[in-house]
Amino acid sequence: MEKQKYRDLKLGERGAILSIAAYVFLSILKLIVGYISESEALRADGLNNITDIIASVAVLIGLKVSQRPPDSDHAYGHWKSESIASLLSSFIMMTVGIQVLTDGFQSILSREKNIPDITAAYTAIFSALVMYFVYRYNIKLAKRINSHSVKAAAKDNISDAYVSIGAAIGIFGSQLNMPFLDTITAILVGLLICKTAWDIFREASHYLSDGFDESKIKIYQNSIDQIEGVKGIKKIMGRNYGNNEVIDIIILVDNTLNIKEAHDIATLVEKDLMKDHGVYRVHVHVEPYEEKTEKRPSPN
Repeated sequence: MEKQKYRDLKLGERGAILSIAAYVFLSILKLIVGYISESEALRADGLNNITDIIASVAVLIGLKVSQRPPDSDHAYGHWKSESIASLLSSFIMMTVGIQVLTDGFQSILSREKNIPDITAAYTAIFSALVMYFVYRYNIKLAKRINSHSVKAAAKDNISDAYVSIGAAIGIFGSQLNMPFLDTITAILVGLLICKTAWDIFREASHYLSDGFDESKIKIYQNSIDQIEGVKGIKKIMGRNYGNNEVIDIIILVDNTLNIKEAHDIATLVEKDLMKDHGVYRVHVHVEPYEEKTEKRPSPN
């Protein structure tokens, strides 16, 4: 299983590289067309793509570092590097989102309003189509390899497609003698950048702080309860190493069993979670089950 995990990380690099290539091309295109056509929305979208390049590079580095085997001071490996990369990319995105918002509000206070050329709108539509297809590739890849960072990249991809569509709408609106729509759209772009950054930050920090999906815990509990020999579950906890789930569990077994018999039941629990549910590592602690006897009232 571990070799497959490393192969999945290597495969995830393709998604990051594809995103980087798309963002480099589109950011150059949008900034050039945005300045020529005097479109604030398209320029804001281009700046957003520059941050996407940095974020995608961070994801790529995180994927590469995660592939390093355990060493003397990383006994559990470098799996969390993937989540750290996502966290860093969220900071970068938030910074640029705030900058785009600031520029947009300053433009509102400015008296000079330019009507952007229609070319900017067509450029935005083209960009949206490109990012939609990049999103489709990355979201499919993320599900295939169960990668949080590639999933975050896919979220960024689709948000960029929406941003470009919004920019196109604003530019088309400005052609109807409503140039303020272009500025308003730029502000909406900034808000969407900040929203995407917050979502990525929240998810990455959740994993880094050992947060875990409670619904999965319930699924694992129900599965373990069906294993012969398990009398009960005293405690079960989960955490993530990158895209790998680690489960710590205390099970109760018959107190008359010998060590080997109890160990065999623990092994069944490990196999159940690892093979049937794809859990990366399972730590099982066994304790004796003490059947509680109901106290009867003493006769008068």
